Order: sequence, then C-alpha cells, then structure tokens
Amino acid sequence: MKNIPIMKPYFDEDEAKEAAAALASGWVAQGPRVAEFEKAVATYEGNAYGVAVSSCTAALHLGMIALGFGPGDDVLVPSYTFVATANAVEYTGATAVLVEVDIRTYTIDVSWVEDFIQSHYEENEGRWINRKSGNRLVGIVPVNEFGLCADIPAVNALAKRYGLKVFEDSACALGAKIGETHEGCFGNPSAVSFHPRKSITTGEGGMILTSDVELMEHVRKLRSHAASLSEIQRHQNKGYLLPDYDELGYNYRMTDIQAGIGLAQMRKIELIMDRRKAIAARYDEFLPQVVPFLKTPFVPEGYTHIYQTYACMIDTERLGMKSIEEGNRFRNDLMDKLEQNGIATRQGTHAVHSLGYYQTKYGFRNMDLPVAYACDRLSIALPLYVELNEEDQDYVIDKLAELGKELISSLKSQTRSVEK
Repeated sequence: MKNIPIMKPYFDEDEAKEAAAALASGWVAQGPRVAEFEKAVATYEGNAYGVAVSSCTAALHLGMIALGFGPGDDVLVPSYTFVATANAVEYTGATAVLVEVDIRTYTIDVSWVEDFIQSHYEENEGRWINRKSGNRLVGIVPVNEFGLCADIPAVNALAKRYGLKVFEDSACALGAKIGETHEGCFGNPSAVSFHPRKSITTGEGGMILTSDVELMEHVRKLRSHAASLSEIQRHQNKGYLLPDYDELGYNYRMTDIQAGIGLAQMRKIELIMDRRKAIAARYDEFLPQVVPFLKTPFVPEGYTHIYQTYACMIDTERLGMKSIEEGNRFRNDLMDKLEQNGIATRQGTHAVHSLGYYQTKYGFRNMDLPVAYACDRLSIALPLYVELNEEDQDYVIDKLAELGKELISSLKSQTRSVEK
C-alpha cells in the first residue's frame, strides 16, 4: 500500500553541511548565521529588515508587543486560522475579536468586518470604542492563509478609516504576492513561519519582516530578554559584563544551527516554490474532472498563491446536503478512508471561535461565524510537497474519486432506505 504524507520537507546534503558548519564553528546559539539568514529572507521578500525568532507564534507575540497591543485593547482576527494568531493577541493582554472570512479565499472578509465595526463600536474623540466592553479598537491581523494573500489593500484602507495598526500573519505565505508586491510589503510588518509544514523550514522558527527601523530594533531587543546589548555586541566588547535590562523581555531566539539550515533552504526556494505550484496546477486540472464534489482553491486575478497547503472544500450543495454537519461527516469519512489507503490528509485549519478556550471565555457558539465554521468543518488539505511524483499524485486523485463515489452511493442507499 502507498504511504503518502500530507507534507514532507525538501532537504539535500546542503542542509546537513550547514548544520555541521555551525557545530564546527563553536557558535551554535543566535549569532552570525542568524543575521545572514535574516538578510536573505528580508531581501527575498523585499523588506529592509528581518528578525529571526524561535517560532512564528513568538514573532506574532513580539510584533504585537512592539505595536503596543495590551490590556483594554481589541484586535480583529479572522476566526478561520490556526489558534496561534488569536493566542498571540491574548498573550499581550488584549482581546482577540474573532471575525468572519471569505469562503472562496479563506481570508478575512473586509466588508463583513466594516459592518461589524459599525454595529459593535462607537467613535469617541477619534477612537473606536467597544459598545459592550469599553475596549479600544486598535489593530487588525489579516491572515495570508494557506499561501494566498488576503486583500491587504482593502485591509489597509479599512485600517486607515478606523485608525488601526495592521500586522500580517504570513505564517503560510512566504513568497505570496499581489501583483509584484510580496506579503509584508504593503506598509505593514508581517510574521512568517519556518515550521516543517511550511514551504521552507528550519525545524521550528519564525521571522518578523519590516521596513520600520524602530520596530525592528524593538523586537530584536525583546527576543533576547530585552538586553541592552546583543550577544554579538557583548562578544565584541567586554563580554564578561552582563548588559542592562530595562523592560520585560523574552527568550525567543533562533539558533545558528537552525539559521544554517534556513540558508540552505533559501538557496533552493525558487525550486521549492515552482514545484509546489506545478503540483497544485495538476490538482487544479484533474480534480474538477473526476472529483466534482471538491471545490479547489480559488485564486483572485493578479494574486500569486504559493500553496503551503492545497485546501479544498466539500461542496455540500452539489452533494445535496442540507447542513454543515452532514458535510462534515462526509468529509471525515472520506479522510478516514483515504488514510486507510495510505493517503494522509488534514482539515484546512480550525475556526478559533469553535475552540474550547474561546467559547468558554467569550461565549462563542459555532454558528456565530458560520462561514469560518463551514471552512473548519468542510475543508480538506491534500498531499503537496516537492517530491510528490505524478504517480503518487494520480493515486491520490484516483482514490479521491473512487472513495468519494463509494460514500455518495452509500449515502443514497441510506436515503432510499429511510424513505421506504
């Protein structure tokens, strides 16, 4: 039987050589390779600065602190995202206000958000105040989901109207573009991830990208306990003396071992991106022909999708299903049967408002944000990685068609039995 994972990082001997070189150098903590990796990623994306940290969650947290989010603040976050996005807001003491997404792109629904602001906030001396809690509305965190940018120009226009700070969660979107503009180059800082399921990986790791020198200096300081001197500065000048610490900081550093691996990955990033797009193009071509109950990813004109995840949706209308839950059972049964046939899949991600912490703290119910909830319950991510060959991809497509037909036939039989 086949054994096809959802994703597999693409490594060759280059990553091993870079890791070995870091070990041989004696400098394995944050050091010169981290600085080199920061420059490589920032240059690729078109930013002036990169600040490498231990994870994208750490990048989100530090960026939000540097932007001034804190107690008494509301920050708008799309519900359909990995929980880390909302959690990072909560870490600061601010409130993550969960909002709706566009069912086609899985990204924040800007029109819905504007209506939400108008109905839930009132203007007071240039600030928008939550009518219920009294919190100040200060920020918005669009998520560039699965490798596709949100409508950042529209987000920026909204932010300008309501005086909001924008921080792009680009965990999945290194290399994504609108026109020729990369994520994080629309005047906002962004946070990218180097987790193994992302396009390039350092094992764990993340980075804040920005062209704001003050923001860069602040997050660079915060990631190392807010020390007044960096490790390299200490090494170069009286390293036996400890620096001063004049604000609360964090230990969110990346190691030079990880950065070395990242440098090797950056040297092959175009190969990785091109291969992922080619695999996605084959899915786009063949799935509609043989698996019509799956909606393939939608890409707006002028957008570059880098396909960190190839996320489809169960088309409940085409299947004649009357509820999200009915579609969810079909999706889960399909995923289970695929796994029995050696094919790993995942739901795209979750709707944060349906998770226990947020339901308990804020009283959310599943259908409060029905589009995000539908995306949670109906999405299915298919295998996509550089070394996925055409034979294995065809096996995935054929099994989707075969097992889907079996499930549909079984559902029709059950319906006829009930009607009798």
